[in-house]
Amino acid sequence: MNIKQQILEDMAVELADEFDLNFRRKGFFARKWLPSKHGLIHTGALRRSINHRVEPDGVRFTSNVPYALAHNEGFSGTKQVRQHTRRIGGKRVTVRSHSRRFSLPQRQFVGDGPDTQRIIRECVDRAVTEFASTIKP
Repeated sequence: MNIKQQILEDMAVELADEFDLNFRRKGFFARKWLPSKHGLIHTGALRRSINHRVEPDGVRFTSNVPYALAHNEGFSGTKQVRQHTRRIGGKRVTVRSHSRRFSLPQRQFVGDGPDTQRIIRECVDRAVTEFASTIKP
């Protein structure tokens, strides 16, 4: 494995661990999330959905959960609600489709920032140091 590939592999592992820890920290590194009225983590699906892939020039983090982007970047606007049934007082009630206006504050868990850059620098420095130690004078 060449030095570039080693750096990317190390970055992928370390950033994935830190991004996962953001859910336990309830913030993006030291920047805490705004409190949620209903508690943010219900099922852990968002946390488990975070995947990473090493690409030729970096590491890409993705999620297949449709609301991941709204939580990571925040959202303000309207969302279409499909028709569905709901139980109210023991009766089944049909709720017609409608649009709902809401605002979701940013609760970033993945992305770039000073701490991300620090982790990348540490991976590069470590790989260069290890590589330099293998060179014979």
